[in-house]
Amino acid sequence: MTQRSTTYSRITPRKIRVIGVPLDLGQSRRGVDMGPSAVRVAGLEARLEAIGHMVEDAGNITVAIPEQKKEGASNAKYLKEITATCTKSADLVMRTLEEGKVPLILGGDHSVAAGSVSGVAEFCRRKNQKIGLLWIDAHSDMNTPESSPSGNVHGMPLASIMGLAPDDLANIYGFSPKVQPENCVLIGIRDVDSFEKENIRKSGVGVFTMRDIDERGMRAVMEEALAMASNGTAGFHVSLDMDWIDPEDAPGVGTPVWGGATYREAHLAMEIISDNGGLLSFEIVEVNPVIDERNQTADLAVELVLSAFGKKIL
Repeated sequence: MTQRSTTYSRITPRKIRVIGVPLDLGQSRRGVDMGPSAVRVAGLEARLEAIGHMVEDAGNITVAIPEQKKEGASNAKYLKEITATCTKSADLVMRTLEEGKVPLILGGDHSVAAGSVSGVAEFCRRKNQKIGLLWIDAHSDMNTPESSPSGNVHGMPLASIMGLAPDDLANIYGFSPKVQPENCVLIGIRDVDSFEKENIRKSGVGVFTMRDIDERGMRAVMEEALAMASNGTAGFHVSLDMDWIDPEDAPGVGTPVWGGATYREAHLAMEIISDNGGLLSFEIVEVNPVIDERNQTADLAVELVLSAFGKKIL
Protein backbone atom coordinates (compact mmCIF):
# COMPACT_ATOMS: atom_id res chain seq x y z
CA MET A 1 0.00 0.00 0.00
CA THR A 2 1.34 3.42 -0.95
CA GLN A 3 1.66 5.70 2.05
CA ARG A 4 0.40 9.23 1.44
CA SER A 5 2.70 11.94 2.70
CA THR A 6 1.31 14.97 4.50
CA THR A 7 2.81 18.44 4.07
CA TYR A 8 2.15 20.67 7.05
CA SER A 9 1.63 24.36 6.41
CA ARG A 10 4.37 26.84 7.17
CA ILE A 11 3.65 30.51 7.58
CA THR A 12 5.94 33.07 6.01
CA PRO A 13 6.39 35.67 8.77
CA ARG A 14 5.15 39.14 7.85
CA LYS A 15 5.53 42.48 9.58
CA ILE A 16 2.00 43.67 10.32
CA ARG A 17 0.95 47.10 11.55
CA VAL A 18 -2.47 47.34 13.17
CA ILE A 19 -4.24 50.66 12.51
CA GLY A 20 -7.45 51.49 14.35
CA VAL A 21 -9.94 53.83 12.67
CA PRO A 22 -12.83 54.11 15.17
CA LEU A 23 -15.11 56.05 12.85
CA ASP A 24 -18.88 55.89 13.33
CA LEU A 25 -19.98 59.02 11.48
CA GLY A 26 -20.93 57.05 8.39
CA GLN A 27 -24.07 55.38 9.72
CA SER A 28 -27.02 55.94 12.04
CA ARG A 29 -26.52 53.01 14.43
CA ARG A 30 -23.88 53.87 17.01
CA GLY A 31 -21.26 51.55 18.46
CA VAL A 32 -18.89 50.61 15.62
CA ASP A 33 -16.39 53.14 16.98
CA MET A 34 -15.73 50.50 19.65
CA GLY A 35 -14.99 47.87 17.01
CA PRO A 36 -11.19 48.29 17.06
CA SER A 37 -11.13 47.86 20.84
CA ALA A 38 -13.35 44.77 20.69
CA VAL A 39 -11.07 43.15 18.11
CA ARG A 40 -7.99 43.96 20.18
CA VAL A 41 -9.67 42.54 23.31
CA ALA A 42 -10.23 39.33 21.33
CA GLY A 43 -6.44 38.92 21.22
CA LEU A 44 -5.58 40.03 17.69
CA GLU A 45 -1.92 40.88 18.25
CA ALA A 46 -1.04 37.89 20.46
CA ARG A 47 -2.84 35.44 18.20
CA LEU A 48 -1.10 36.74 15.06
CA GLU A 49 2.26 36.54 16.82
CA ALA A 50 1.47 33.00 17.96
CA ILE A 51 1.35 31.83 14.33
CA GLY A 52 4.66 33.50 13.50
CA HIS A 53 4.01 37.10 12.46
CA MET A 54 5.63 40.26 13.84
CA VAL A 55 2.95 42.70 14.93
CA GLU A 56 3.00 46.30 16.06
CA ASP A 57 -0.04 48.36 17.00
CA ALA A 58 -0.09 51.96 15.81
CA GLY A 59 -3.08 52.74 18.00
CA ASN A 60 -6.13 54.61 16.77
CA ILE A 61 -6.38 57.54 14.39
CA THR A 62 -8.14 60.43 16.11
CA VAL A 63 -11.65 60.87 14.75
CA ALA A 64 -14.49 63.26 15.42
CA ILE A 65 -17.67 62.08 17.12
CA PRO A 66 -21.21 63.14 16.17
CA GLU A 67 -21.65 65.12 19.38
CA GLN A 68 -18.81 67.42 18.29
CA LYS A 69 -19.94 68.19 14.75
CA LYS A 70 -22.90 69.17 12.61
CA GLU A 71 -23.97 66.49 10.15
CA GLY A 72 -23.90 68.83 7.15
CA ALA A 73 -25.74 67.94 3.94
CA SER A 74 -28.53 65.43 4.52
CA ASN A 75 -27.53 63.38 1.46
CA ALA A 76 -23.90 62.91 2.65
CA LYS A 77 -23.82 63.30 6.41
CA TYR A 78 -20.52 64.26 8.08
CA LEU A 79 -18.75 64.06 4.73
CA LYS A 80 -16.16 66.70 5.68
CA GLU A 81 -15.15 64.87 8.87
CA ILE A 82 -15.15 61.45 7.21
CA THR A 83 -12.92 62.74 4.40
CA ALA A 84 -10.48 64.21 6.93
CA THR A 85 -10.29 60.88 8.79
CA CYS A 86 -9.86 58.88 5.58
CA THR A 87 -7.08 61.20 4.41
CA LYS A 88 -5.20 60.67 7.68
CA SER A 89 -5.63 56.91 7.52
CA ALA A 90 -4.57 56.86 3.85
CA ASP A 91 -1.31 58.59 4.77
CA LEU A 92 -0.61 56.09 7.55
CA VAL A 93 -1.45 53.12 5.31
CA MET A 94 0.92 54.44 2.64
CA ARG A 95 3.75 54.99 5.16
CA THR A 96 3.20 51.49 6.51
CA LEU A 97 3.66 49.98 3.05
CA GLU A 98 6.72 52.15 2.41
CA GLU A 99 8.25 50.65 5.57
CA GLY A 100 7.69 47.14 4.23
CA LYS A 101 4.83 46.33 6.60
CA VAL A 102 1.32 45.06 5.96
CA PRO A 103 -1.47 47.44 7.02
CA LEU A 104 -4.22 45.74 9.03
CA ILE A 105 -6.99 48.31 9.44
CA LEU A 106 -9.69 47.96 12.09
CA GLY A 107 -12.93 49.91 11.58
CA GLY A 108 -15.22 51.65 12.34
CA ASP A 109 -17.91 51.81 9.76
CA HIS A 110 -17.18 50.93 6.15
CA SER A 111 -16.55 54.52 5.07
CA VAL A 112 -13.00 53.98 6.41
CA ALA A 113 -12.30 51.93 3.27
CA ALA A 114 -12.10 55.09 1.17
CA GLY A 115 -8.95 55.95 3.12
CA SER A 116 -7.47 52.46 3.28
CA VAL A 117 -7.79 51.81 -0.44
CA SER A 118 -6.52 55.31 -1.30
CA GLY A 119 -3.34 54.71 0.70
CA VAL A 120 -2.61 51.37 -0.97
CA ALA A 121 -3.48 52.71 -4.41
CA GLU A 122 -1.22 55.75 -4.02
CA PHE A 123 1.67 53.60 -2.78
CA CYS A 124 1.41 51.46 -5.91
CA ARG A 125 0.71 54.38 -8.24
CA ARG A 126 4.05 55.93 -7.29
CA LYS A 127 5.64 52.72 -8.55
CA ASN A 128 3.52 52.74 -11.73
CA GLN A 129 1.52 49.80 -10.45
CA LYS A 130 -2.18 49.04 -10.05
CA ILE A 131 -4.01 47.32 -7.21
CA GLY A 132 -6.91 44.91 -7.06
CA LEU A 133 -9.76 45.07 -4.56
CA LEU A 134 -11.90 42.35 -2.99
CA TRP A 135 -15.01 43.95 -1.47
CA ILE A 136 -16.51 41.26 0.76
CA ASP A 137 -19.80 42.55 2.10
CA ALA A 138 -23.56 42.03 2.34
CA HIS A 139 -23.88 45.46 0.70
CA SER A 140 -22.27 46.92 -2.40
CA ASP A 141 -21.71 50.39 -0.85
CA MET A 142 -22.09 51.93 -4.31
CA ASN A 143 -24.55 54.65 -3.43
CA THR A 144 -23.83 58.28 -4.24
CA PRO A 145 -25.33 61.30 -2.48
CA GLU A 146 -27.89 61.42 -5.31
CA SER A 147 -28.93 57.77 -5.01
CA SER A 148 -28.64 57.17 -1.26
CA PRO A 149 -31.97 56.76 0.58
CA SER A 150 -30.34 57.58 3.94
CA GLY A 151 -27.44 59.94 3.25
CA ASN A 152 -25.17 57.69 5.32
CA VAL A 153 -21.66 57.72 3.87
CA HIS A 154 -20.91 54.12 4.93
CA GLY A 155 -23.06 53.21 1.93
CA MET A 156 -20.83 55.20 -0.45
CA PRO A 157 -17.15 54.23 -0.02
CA LEU A 158 -16.93 51.89 -3.01
CA ALA A 159 -18.63 54.50 -5.19
CA SER A 160 -15.93 56.97 -4.16
CA ILE A 161 -13.15 54.45 -4.75
CA MET A 162 -14.51 53.88 -8.26
CA GLY A 163 -14.57 57.65 -8.90
CA LEU A 164 -18.35 58.11 -8.93
CA ALA A 165 -18.97 60.31 -5.87
CA PRO A 166 -18.86 61.90 -3.37
CA ASP A 167 -16.05 63.95 -4.89
CA ASP A 168 -14.34 64.75 -1.58
CA LEU A 169 -13.68 61.07 -0.89
CA ALA A 170 -13.08 60.16 -4.53
CA ASN A 171 -10.28 62.70 -4.95
CA ILE A 172 -7.99 61.78 -2.05
CA TYR A 173 -4.48 62.15 -3.56
CA GLY A 174 -6.03 63.85 -6.58
CA PHE A 175 -6.78 60.84 -8.78
CA SER A 176 -9.64 58.46 -9.42
CA PRO A 177 -10.67 55.77 -9.76
CA LYS A 178 -8.36 54.20 -7.18
CA VAL A 179 -8.98 50.75 -8.67
CA GLN A 180 -9.76 49.86 -12.26
CA PRO A 181 -13.22 48.27 -12.62
CA GLU A 182 -11.83 45.05 -14.07
CA ASN A 183 -9.72 44.60 -10.90
CA CYS A 184 -12.52 45.32 -8.41
CA VAL A 185 -14.73 42.44 -7.27
CA LEU A 186 -17.76 42.39 -4.98
CA ILE A 187 -18.24 39.08 -3.18
CA GLY A 188 -21.39 37.85 -1.44
CA ILE A 189 -23.64 40.89 -1.77
CA ARG A 190 -27.30 40.31 -0.93
CA ASP A 191 -28.81 43.69 0.05
CA VAL A 192 -28.64 46.37 -2.66
CA ASP A 193 -30.68 49.58 -2.91
CA SER A 194 -32.74 50.01 -6.08
CA PHE A 195 -30.86 53.02 -7.49
CA GLU A 196 -27.55 51.51 -6.40
CA LYS A 197 -28.01 48.64 -8.83
CA GLU A 198 -27.62 50.99 -11.78
CA ASN A 199 -24.42 52.40 -10.29
CA ILE A 200 -23.02 48.87 -10.07
CA ARG A 201 -23.91 48.10 -13.68
CA LYS A 202 -22.42 51.35 -14.98
CA SER A 203 -19.21 50.95 -12.99
CA GLY A 204 -18.13 47.71 -14.69
CA VAL A 205 -16.94 46.03 -11.48
CA GLY A 206 -17.09 42.28 -11.06
CA VAL A 207 -19.93 40.97 -8.89
CA PHE A 208 -20.60 37.64 -7.20
CA THR A 209 -23.84 37.64 -5.22
CA MET A 210 -24.77 35.17 -2.50
CA ARG A 211 -26.68 33.27 -5.18
CA ASP A 212 -23.40 32.76 -7.06
CA ILE A 213 -21.86 31.36 -3.90
CA ASP A 214 -24.90 29.12 -3.33
CA GLU A 215 -24.86 27.78 -6.88
CA ARG A 216 -21.13 27.59 -7.61
CA GLY A 217 -19.56 27.21 -4.18
CA MET A 218 -17.13 29.45 -2.34
CA ARG A 219 -14.00 27.96 -3.88
CA ALA A 220 -15.01 28.64 -7.49
CA VAL A 221 -16.17 32.17 -6.67
CA MET A 222 -13.01 33.08 -4.74
CA GLU A 223 -10.67 31.66 -7.35
CA GLU A 224 -12.36 33.63 -10.12
CA ALA A 225 -12.51 36.79 -8.01
CA LEU A 226 -8.81 36.53 -7.15
CA ALA A 227 -7.93 36.06 -10.81
CA MET A 228 -9.74 39.30 -11.61
CA ALA A 229 -8.19 41.25 -8.71
CA SER A 230 -4.70 39.95 -9.55
CA ASN A 231 -4.78 40.50 -13.31
CA GLY A 232 -2.08 43.08 -14.09
CA THR A 233 -1.87 44.31 -10.49
CA ALA A 234 0.81 44.40 -7.81
CA GLY A 235 -1.57 42.62 -5.47
CA PHE A 236 -4.90 43.33 -3.80
CA HIS A 237 -6.56 44.92 -0.80
CA VAL A 238 -9.25 43.01 1.09
CA SER A 239 -12.11 44.99 2.60
CA LEU A 240 -14.12 42.65 4.80
CA ASP A 241 -17.39 43.85 6.31
CA MET A 242 -18.44 41.47 9.08
CA ASP A 243 -22.07 41.76 7.99
CA TRP A 244 -21.07 39.56 5.03
CA ILE A 245 -21.34 36.66 7.45
CA ASP A 246 -24.75 35.45 8.53
CA PRO A 247 -25.99 37.12 11.74
CA GLU A 248 -26.26 33.69 13.35
CA ASP A 249 -22.44 33.65 13.48
CA ALA A 250 -21.80 37.41 13.50
CA PRO A 251 -24.64 39.17 15.36
CA GLY A 252 -22.64 42.24 16.39
CA VAL A 253 -22.55 44.22 13.14
CA GLY A 254 -23.77 47.64 12.05
CA THR A 255 -26.27 46.46 9.42
CA PRO A 256 -27.12 42.75 9.79
CA VAL A 257 -28.76 40.91 6.88
CA TRP A 258 -29.90 37.29 7.04
CA GLY A 259 -28.66 34.80 4.48
CA GLY A 260 -24.93 35.47 4.60
CA ALA A 261 -21.82 33.34 4.44
CA THR A 262 -21.53 30.58 7.01
CA TYR A 263 -18.72 30.27 9.53
CA ARG A 264 -16.89 27.69 7.42
CA GLU A 265 -17.51 29.48 4.11
CA ALA A 266 -15.97 32.62 5.59
CA HIS A 267 -12.90 30.75 6.75
CA LEU A 268 -12.54 29.00 3.40
CA ALA A 269 -12.61 32.35 1.61
CA MET A 270 -9.86 33.71 3.87
CA GLU A 271 -7.77 30.56 3.46
CA ILE A 272 -8.00 30.83 -0.33
CA ILE A 273 -6.93 34.48 -0.10
CA SER A 274 -3.92 33.40 1.94
CA ASP A 275 -3.01 30.66 -0.54
CA ASN A 276 -3.01 33.20 -3.38
CA GLY A 277 -0.12 35.16 -1.86
CA GLY A 278 -1.11 38.54 -3.33
CA LEU A 279 -2.49 40.18 -0.19
CA LEU A 280 -1.14 43.74 0.19
CA SER A 281 -3.39 45.00 2.96
CA PHE A 282 -6.47 43.96 4.90
CA GLU A 283 -9.28 45.70 6.72
CA ILE A 284 -12.14 44.47 8.83
CA VAL A 285 -15.06 46.77 9.56
CA GLU A 286 -18.51 47.16 11.14
CA VAL A 287 -17.89 45.19 14.35
CA ASN A 288 -20.39 46.63 16.85
CA PRO A 289 -19.85 45.31 20.39
CA VAL A 290 -22.94 47.18 21.65
CA ILE A 291 -25.20 44.63 19.95
CA ASP A 292 -22.80 41.67 20.03
CA GLU A 293 -23.07 38.57 22.21
CA ARG A 294 -20.04 37.99 24.47
CA ASN A 295 -17.75 39.58 21.86
CA GLN A 296 -18.30 36.63 19.51
CA THR A 297 -18.28 38.79 16.36
CA ALA A 298 -14.95 40.37 17.29
CA ASP A 299 -13.56 36.93 18.13
CA LEU A 300 -14.69 35.64 14.73
CA ALA A 301 -13.11 38.70 13.10
CA VAL A 302 -9.77 37.76 14.65
CA GLU A 303 -10.17 34.14 13.54
CA LEU A 304 -10.78 35.29 9.97
CA VAL A 305 -7.75 37.57 10.05
CA LEU A 306 -5.67 34.60 11.18
CA SER A 307 -6.94 32.51 8.27
CA ALA A 308 -6.21 35.33 5.81
CA PHE A 309 -2.68 35.57 7.19
CA GLY A 310 -1.90 31.89 6.86
CA LYS A 311 -3.37 29.88 9.72
CA LYS A 312 -4.59 26.49 8.53
CA ILE A 313 -5.99 23.35 10.10
CA LEU A 314 -2.72 21.52 9.41
